[in-house]
Amino acid sequence: MTESTFSADAILASARRTLQIEAHALHDIGQRLGDAFVQATRLLLQCKGRVVVSGIGKSGHIARKIAATLASTGTPAFFVHAAEAVHGDLGMVTPQDVVLALSYSGTAQELLTILPVLRRLDIPLISLTGNPDSDLARAADIHLDGHVEHEACPLNLAPTASTTVALAIGDALAVACLEARGFGAEDFARSHPGGALGRRLLTLVRDVMRQGEALPAVPEHTPVAGALEEISRKGMGMTVILDAARRPVGIFTDGDLRRLIERSGDIRALDVEAGMTRAPRTISPDALAVDAATLMDRHRLSQLLVTGPEGQLIGALHMHDLLAAKVV
Repeated sequence: MTESTFSADAILASARRTLQIEAHALHDIGQRLGDAFVQATRLLLQCKGRVVVSGIGKSGHIARKIAATLASTGTPAFFVHAAEAVHGDLGMVTPQDVVLALSYSGTAQELLTILPVLRRLDIPLISLTGNPDSDLARAADIHLDGHVEHEACPLNLAPTASTTVALAIGDALAVACLEARGFGAEDFARSHPGGALGRRLLTLVRDVMRQGEALPAVPEHTPVAGALEEISRKGMGMTVILDAARRPVGIFTDGDLRRLIERSGDIRALDVEAGMTRAPRTISPDALAVDAATLMDRHRLSQLLVTGPEGQLIGALHMHDLLAAKVV
């Protein structure tokens, strides 16, 4: 059968067969997990240094991802390529570290070469292989069994199901350590400050609020015309009305203006208090910006005032500010 005659049904059948083989392998490894996995997790939790994850070939790619997952979930870790380790990179490993070595056959010469150095430094070794009788498995302090019955490759040669299982075991180690450490969303955000979660959990109201000259505010008894000038100058669609102690007594928005005109007709002689919304909602500058967004959504607000401990006005938020900061 040529590429051009390989039917859609055949393509889908191949894909489903691959997924079924890998799903079976994952189910099987889940049933086999036992004391060795518990010991490996405890060793990672007790590690005073970092978890050094190493491998070569396809196992090296998986090892790199496992190291990244551990590091982002509260377990300090980094990847060392096994071939580079024997040419100097092993100098990055310290006696306080733990080494996690991946090789499905357990015979990767580059990994076996570094074993005497690890032994000399008394560095604990966890191996993840598909052969518990291999040199790497026997040399390890803890061996994790990643054996699969069949690769998804029809030739049973290309690492497919075995690399999926190794990746899943790495994820299982990372999550077990995460849960044991009580690693929460805020901890995760600190490891991912550039991501969406980082922005949501690390951005405070004070980081995005408008303040100083950008803050629209007028004193009590300001004529409506003066309030409209302030609204136009500052571009927030509102102005805050302040008492003598700079505490907000009200907010005057575009919507308040329309309602005042409907109610009073000629507004030229009126002070802004005639149309302002009293007791406006406020938030602390130290609150999370995402909490401000939630408050604004709940009460259908476009603007929110920021006040200090004595109730004095120190800033204001517009929903556009939160959108621009990618908090929402």
